[in-house]
Amino acid sequence: MEKRQPIKVLIVDDEPSAAQVLLLLIERHLPEVAHVRQATTIQEAVSLVQQFQPDLLFQDIVMPEQNGFDFLSSLGRISFEVVFTTAYDEYAVRAIRFSALDYLLKPIDAVELRAAFERFLEKRRHKTESDLLVQNLLQNLQQRGQESYKLAIPTMQGAILLEPATIVRLEGDGNYTHFYLTDHRKLVSAKTLKEYAELLSDHGFVRIHKSHLVNQRFVQQYLNEGAVVLSDGLSLPVSRQRKQEVASYFKRGNTPGDHR
Repeated sequence: MEKRQPIKVLIVDDEPSAAQVLLLLIERHLPEVAHVRQATTIQEAVSLVQQFQPDLLFQDIVMPEQNGFDFLSSLGRISFEVVFTTAYDEYAVRAIRFSALDYLLKPIDAVELRAAFERFLEKRRHKTESDLLVQNLLQNLQQRGQESYKLAIPTMQGAILLEPATIVRLEGDGNYTHFYLTDHRKLVSAKTLKEYAELLSDHGFVRIHKSHLVNQRFVQQYLNEGAVVLSDGLSLPVSRQRKQEVASYFKRGNTPGDHR
């Protein structure tokens, strides 16, 4: 049986009280964690990353000198998993989710902390490339708008970065989502279609059925009887519950095949 390595956690938060609360939650709810260190300044954090070499970093986003993103950018290659901690910031949270990274909203809830830790353990088992995901996040944040973001898709073969415009459609299958791409590749992600529907709602994707999410630019025709025809000739059903919503979407000027 493989011997488990002790897990080391680093907390970076400029509010000592917030760092202490998280430390107590970790001690109480994450018995797998063997060592925890805290840093309340970026200088301390840089030093601890080098000396302590954490497996998991809980990184506050809003810091007085540099924000959490600037700090990660300054480190170069990332060899640990990152969970961001933040008061709600829609822009930052959306960018984090788009890059398949994790976050916790303050005040941190014990149940959500445990769930985030379970996701960390899962990533560790599959040797997810945390550096690729963090670098994608940093590059996305440098873009002028969300339309230029690259979506990180965690797959069994590793994370793959996609421009949303290259995704023709997505099909839900329980807790998995199948991606169908313009180059005829197919990918499978262990995330639900609901999550991708939320992430891609501002990128011209339309939920037409509980199992189908389509890219508007590849919809050739909307049929009133309850179906859409894609540019490759494939016909997909529009569910009865979504028929009015989908019809209204296209009537608002979002015409099939519109590349705006």
